[in-house]
Amino acid sequence: MKFFWIINGRKLKNGLILAVAALFAIGILYVESKDIPAFATKEPTAIYKVPTDEKKLALTFDISWGEERTIPILEILQKYNVKNATFFLSGPWSRDHPEIVKKIQEMGFEIGSHGYKHVNYSRLSEKEIQEQIERAHVILKEITGEAPKLIRTPNGDFDKRVIRIANDMGYEVIQWDTDSLDWRNPGVDTIVNRVLSKAHPGDIILMHASDSCKQTHLALPAIIEGLRKQGYEFVTVSQLIAGYDSSLQQLD
Repeated sequence: MKFFWIINGRKLKNGLILAVAALFAIGILYVESKDIPAFATKEPTAIYKVPTDEKKLALTFDISWGEERTIPILEILQKYNVKNATFFLSGPWSRDHPEIVKKIQEMGFEIGSHGYKHVNYSRLSEKEIQEQIERAHVILKEITGEAPKLIRTPNGDFDKRVIRIANDMGYEVIQWDTDSLDWRNPGVDTIVNRVLSKAHPGDIILMHASDSCKQTHLALPAIIEGLRKQGYEFVTVSQLIAGYDSSLQQLD
């Protein structure tokens, strides 16, 4: 009799395991049938591009130091009637060159934050990350009268903490999908060919207007003309991402 109960106990245990597994499988099938992602969690994200078939893209320029390259780039954008572009400005640079910041704003271009110190935020404590974002925020708002909503972290470096903190402070973290590599000064033709060959609908293109990037202003006319020949329209990053869910974007 004891042996009988041991056998039946084992059968009961196995039966319960099979029943739970079956219920689990049914649940998964139900989720799939309703197009609900199983185990879905909304992670903080950085925006690299926008999923669209429309031939729209955003030219973006990072500035951290110098005053010789920005004005020529602004003059080229004006000459070629580019009305939409986004500039990511560091706090110290903006503090030292408020007249250029105001000129960028007066020309109708979008201004985002490039943080304060040019350091990798992923190596900072959460308090330090918040302080870096806040210090740049205060400077940009004081000069422009508007609170920036976009941030591109120095060196494009971030982790999930950085994105979460930035989001909590009202910022979208913006990366790029096409890197012009102008920061390497590889040659004007190389910069132009790289951008024209890699550009795509919904693209965010990374360029620089700091003094260390000596060829950007020389490459920009051919980039603008080449992209227009391909049928592209220039928009700001905010215009590009408007109406799209940032949860669809890639997280590094």
